[in-house]
Amino acid sequence: MTITYDDFARVDIRVGRITRAEPFPEARKPAYRLWVDFGPEIGEKRSSAQITKHYRLEDLVGRQVLAVVNFPPRQIGPVLSEVLVLGLPDAEGAVVLIGPDQEVPLGGKLF
Repeated sequence: MTITYDDFARVDIRVGRITRAEPFPEARKPAYRLWVDFGPEIGEKRSSAQITKHYRLEDLVGRQVLAVVNFPPRQIGPVLSEVLVLGLPDAEGAVVLIGPDQEVPLGGKLF
């Protein structure tokens, strides 16, 4: 399927910083609850992420990640996920987070 640049531009992908991470024992698959700060324009948003294989809770806080911020909120068990934190599967299918390799301003848009 081919898309146009305008199609791609409608997906609002921003950089945020994980400010809080907690276990999410109610999830069907192992996951964490995340709070991600996208700066003053967007603010802090909640998400859940199946990233337990590669990340410990204490290592997530302070990390910059990319997320889609313009999807409608989605109820995942007791968590209302407001953004989709992005990652790629490793060779076994476990998620590896996507983020900048240098510090960038919060809320910066991917283009």
